[in-house]
Amino acid sequence: MVSLSSSAYQLLFCLLVLVFTPFPSHSADPDPLQDICVADLNATFSVNGYPCKPVSQSFPGLNTLGISMARADLSLGGLVPPHTHPRSSETVVVIKGEVLVGLVTTDNIYYSKVLTAGQMFAIPRGLVHFQLNVGQEKALILVAFNSQLPGIALVPTSLFGTTPPIPNQVLTKAFLVGDDVINEIKSKFGA
Repeated sequence: MVSLSSSAYQLLFCLLVLVFTPFPSHSADPDPLQDICVADLNATFSVNGYPCKPVSQSFPGLNTLGISMARADLSLGGLVPPHTHPRSSETVVVIKGEVLVGLVTTDNIYYSKVLTAGQMFAIPRGLVHFQLNVGQEKALILVAFNSQLPGIALVPTSLFGTTPPIPNQVLTKAFLVGDDVINEIKSKFGA
């Protein structure tokens, strides 16, 4: 049997503490390296978002600030189909119209609300969600993300419009339907 000195036990204890101590997660956007960065959308390369235009630009942009925004104009009955953002939470503000906003939690609980002008809805990162114009006029929404590159995965396209296609055997088992149903859906996505 090997005996260890008290200093060896102390060293072993310190090593175990280091090995099992959780390190902070760095899953957010990286810190910006400059105050203002106007994205060069015509750049031929992209590392983490877009590179910056020369500092002489007079209008600052959102590039490298860890946020982004979008505007969506929804026609009567218009839909932003079910989708997720793998790298961002989202807030939706209705500017005009009536919009049904819904999400599904990881526990498969569906939450929704019909929003009118001035109302807001928050969607946690990675959850499936949608927006549907349920009003009698065109709707306008503004969305904001806590990432400069939130990413988007449209659920219908991700399942039925991939290249190469997901095998019917997988989809028929997942949706408990026959090949004819899957093929009909795939045909709508050009698959």
